[in-house]
Amino acid sequence: MGVAYEVQSQLKSTNRMGVAFNKPFKWGTPALGVFRFGDDLYNEQALSIGFGNQLGIASLGMKVNLIQYRAEGFGISTAVSFDFGGITELTEKLSIGAYITNLTQSRIGEDDEPLPTRLTAGLSYNPEKNIFITTELSKELEYATTWRTGLEYSFHGKVFFRTGFNLKPNAAFFGIGAHRKNLKFDYSVQLNNLTGASHQASASYWFSQKEVK
Repeated sequence: MGVAYEVQSQLKSTNRMGVAFNKPFKWGTPALGVFRFGDDLYNEQALSIGFGNQLGIASLGMKVNLIQYRAEGFGISTAVSFDFGGITELTEKLSIGAYITNLTQSRIGEDDEPLPTRLTAGLSYNPEKNIFITTELSKELEYATTWRTGLEYSFHGKVFFRTGFNLKPNAAFFGIGAHRKNLKFDYSVQLNNLTGASHQASASYWFSQKEVK
């Protein structure tokens, strides 16, 4: 189970939070998530149900989202969207993944406004046990391609130091995390010229460390 909250220092109306829970079984892993963005004047909510499973060296997942937009004076609009993605371990150190959000290109509201459709592909590389490097390209239909790259260094698998950047829009990131037994905390800050600093904190808890065979 995990909980995350993001605060925008200069745009408090764009704060967001999410809660997610998943449970692995022998036949796969179902998941449930709830997301909220915005304030009382305008907000977005999403309820997501997902399922993932490993097939050989590939792990595939799908998610169905019930999305709700609410704007004061304009009422409530709802829509259903579908996401799909997967990760393949090419070697013990190198993995490749890709996913698409709103695969069905669903629309919402009386104006039939399209929900964001985004295609993302990335690579991850572990040159050493305590170093993790990842890079990805993300393309939304009506916007320029975004390039993101991140680096994580772990100290004895309990303390994590992170940094990264993305281009279009340009931003820099710094973060730290701590992992103790079944509980994990993470904090990060994003810096860019438009919104200043935004802060994100998350906490995750594993109810059991038993592996599903």
